[in-house]
Amino acid sequence: MADRLFSRLKELRSAAGLTQAELAERVGVSRKTINTVENGVFVPSTVLALKLARALDRPVEALFQLAPES
Repeated sequence: MADRLFSRLKELRSAAGLTQAELAERVGVSRKTINTVENGVFVPSTVLALKLARALDRPVEALFQLAPES
Protein backbone atom coordinates (compact mmCIF):
# COMPACT_ATOMS: atom_id res chain seq x y z
CA MET A 1 0.00 0.00 0.00
CA ALA A 2 1.43 3.39 -1.01
CA ASP A 3 1.65 6.10 1.59
CA ARG A 4 -0.18 9.36 0.90
CA LEU A 5 1.03 12.80 1.82
CA PHE A 6 -1.22 15.24 3.65
CA SER A 7 -0.27 18.87 2.98
CA ARG A 8 -1.16 22.03 4.89
CA LEU A 9 0.92 24.13 2.49
CA LYS A 10 -1.98 26.13 1.05
CA GLU A 11 -3.40 26.89 4.51
CA LEU A 12 -0.04 28.01 5.92
CA ARG A 13 0.92 29.97 2.80
CA SER A 14 -2.38 31.85 2.92
CA ALA A 15 -1.99 32.51 6.65
CA ALA A 16 1.44 34.01 5.90
CA GLY A 17 -0.20 36.35 3.37
CA LEU A 18 1.73 34.94 0.43
CA THR A 19 0.55 34.16 -3.08
CA GLN A 20 1.68 31.00 -4.81
CA ALA A 21 3.96 33.16 -7.00
CA GLU A 22 5.55 34.87 -4.00
CA LEU A 23 6.25 31.58 -2.24
CA ALA A 24 7.58 30.08 -5.45
CA GLU A 25 10.01 32.97 -5.86
CA ARG A 26 11.24 32.58 -2.28
CA VAL A 27 12.09 28.91 -2.77
CA GLY A 28 13.24 29.04 -6.39
CA VAL A 29 10.50 27.06 -8.15
CA SER A 30 7.61 27.90 -10.46
CA ARG A 31 4.15 28.91 -9.30
CA LYS A 32 2.85 25.77 -10.98
CA THR A 33 5.09 23.65 -8.74
CA ILE A 34 3.59 25.26 -5.65
CA ASN A 35 0.11 24.68 -7.08
CA THR A 36 0.76 20.99 -7.77
CA VAL A 37 2.20 20.44 -4.28
CA GLU A 38 -0.81 22.17 -2.69
CA ASN A 39 -3.21 20.02 -4.70
CA GLY A 40 -1.44 16.73 -3.97
CA VAL A 41 -0.42 16.15 -7.59
CA PHE A 42 3.30 16.40 -6.82
CA VAL A 43 5.16 15.13 -3.75
CA PRO A 44 7.99 17.57 -3.02
CA SER A 45 11.57 16.44 -2.67
CA THR A 46 13.12 16.61 0.77
CA VAL A 47 15.08 19.70 -0.26
CA LEU A 48 11.96 21.48 -1.54
CA ALA A 49 9.97 20.54 1.58
CA LEU A 50 12.73 21.97 3.76
CA LYS A 51 12.89 25.17 1.68
CA LEU A 52 9.12 25.60 1.95
CA ALA A 53 9.26 25.09 5.71
CA ARG A 54 12.04 27.64 6.02
CA ALA A 55 10.17 30.18 3.85
CA LEU A 56 7.08 29.82 6.03
CA ASP A 57 9.11 29.73 9.28
CA ARG A 58 7.55 26.40 10.29
CA PRO A 59 8.92 22.92 10.92
CA VAL A 60 8.52 20.66 7.91
CA GLU A 61 6.17 18.45 9.96
CA ALA A 62 3.75 21.39 10.18
CA LEU A 63 3.51 21.47 6.37
CA PHE A 64 3.51 17.77 5.52
CA GLN A 65 2.42 14.56 7.23
CA LEU A 66 1.70 11.03 6.16
CA ALA A 67 -2.05 10.62 5.73
CA PRO A 68 -3.62 8.04 8.03
CA GLU A 69 -3.96 4.59 6.53
CA SER A 70 -7.49 3.69 5.56
